[in-house]
Amino acid sequence: MGILIFLAISYVLLSVSLYMLFPKAGVDATKGLIPGVNFAEWCKLIGRKPAYALWLLFPIVNIFIFTGMAVDLVRSFGKLEFKHTAAAVIYAPAIFYKLATNPNDKYIGPTLVREAEYAQSLEEARAAKDAYKLKQLEEKNPYKKSAPREWVESIVFAVFAAAFIRMFLIEAYVIPTPSMEGSLNVGDFLFVSKAHYGIRPPMTIAMIPLLHNQVPFFGTESYLKKPSLEYTRLPALEKIEAGKPIVFNWPVGDSVYITKSRSYTVGQVAREPAYIEQDRELGVKVKNKDFVVRPVDKKDHYIKRCVAGPGDSLQIKDRQIYLNGKPVKNPKHLQYLYQVQLPQNVSINNKKLDEWGIDFGDNAMGGPQLFNNGGGVLFLDNEQVEKLKSLDPNVIVQIYPQRSEPLKLFPFDTIVGSQNWSVDNYGPIWIPKAGASTNLSLSNLPFYRRAIEVYEGNKLEVKGQDIFINGTKADSYTFKQDYYWAMGDNRHNSEDSRAWGYVPFDHIVGKPLFIWFSTKEGSIGNGINWDRIFTSADKE
Repeated sequence: MGILIFLAISYVLLSVSLYMLFPKAGVDATKGLIPGVNFAEWCKLIGRKPAYALWLLFPIVNIFIFTGMAVDLVRSFGKLEFKHTAAAVIYAPAIFYKLATNPNDKYIGPTLVREAEYAQSLEEARAAKDAYKLKQLEEKNPYKKSAPREWVESIVFAVFAAAFIRMFLIEAYVIPTPSMEGSLNVGDFLFVSKAHYGIRPPMTIAMIPLLHNQVPFFGTESYLKKPSLEYTRLPALEKIEAGKPIVFNWPVGDSVYITKSRSYTVGQVAREPAYIEQDRELGVKVKNKDFVVRPVDKKDHYIKRCVAGPGDSLQIKDRQIYLNGKPVKNPKHLQYLYQVQLPQNVSINNKKLDEWGIDFGDNAMGGPQLFNNGGGVLFLDNEQVEKLKSLDPNVIVQIYPQRSEPLKLFPFDTIVGSQNWSVDNYGPIWIPKAGASTNLSLSNLPFYRRAIEVYEGNKLEVKGQDIFINGTKADSYTFKQDYYWAMGDNRHNSEDSRAWGYVPFDHIVGKPLFIWFSTKEGSIGNGINWDRIFTSADKE
């Protein structure tokens, strides 16, 4: 609503400024107040055909069209300096008002026509080889820009265009972790479409262009929380399908401790204090309460596979996902953690392992060797398992057992009957859907509390055995938006919905398109994965 109010007020101010400015160009003032007519007359004043204004009806494109028209109008009043161009780009109604109220500012004619005529004069002088006239025209050329200005305007335009494309249409991402390994690997550089699932205009508008949430090397946030706009989303080109990779803002990443190794949520550290022992920097930040609170669109970006959508019921039995009671088709390169034991007579050819896609990134134990004393613990897909077994009949490859950890898994509460839940045996769990209602009780509240409180902005209180939402006793709740369940293809090495719950629709960023570059194990020093470049990122 905030952005609509801003646009409405800006349009009124624009119309008023045109009402005041048009008479200086011999145009009836009232035409500045008539929607559509004002833009058609504006086009005539700058040397465009009235039909050119129709481009303003096309979303995204209209921003560039409007900006160009604003710059050309101030130039039609003889305002050719960089400061005038900047003012027209930043807020056109303000400079239009100034032109209208300054008696010294006159309309000198359509700038596009005048510039074209001057350029024609220069071409004629060159063609006639009239050096004297050419020199005079070049020296007196009012449209000539200095070299520094050319550079500044080019850089500003390039940054603006790149930031605009990144903000609304397509953004480049790099895979930093192995959670999607097998399908999308560490070191893959992706292009992600923000239009497929509906363009989400930025909510945080005061920011450093081309940066997401942190300034490199300084470790500070790259944006200001205010002013901000309310969440809106343009119509989608397609629906989110279960089984497809998606990019989204980390749902629980609103309050995070940030260290050199990774980001931790405040709740995550409170539930699992062992993280403090593993990351010394984290311990200092927790002690000083040095955490960052981020708005929705500035939370970290994650990429996982959407395995369930709104209204679905999901359960994992012995690593197999069941959706609404039916087993789903698994990704081709789904990975799990395996314990591998090699006979003494079997030698390992590292080149062959590399060809099979088994590298040090698959080594769960770390260290410089995949196998120590013939044993290893590796993240592998089915093909890799079979290839290792083909080395010798006595090669043993077994699934590494995953223990039940209900307090480390969403919803972090054994009351809901999740005492035996693990990453391999999980659920059942229902995925909320916009407009759908669910009964509420203390026994199922842990599943929905964050969605009701944080994602949908309600005040929720528990008093005794009763639940109150916005001060009213509630035994049911109707959800305002759709939710999704996202999991990594590297199922034993992925922090995903099993660890933090649902992905709200307002957190969805876009659809991965294709891999445009890929480095081995995330480092150019290890080489380039040439066979992955320009391949689809929508891998099944």
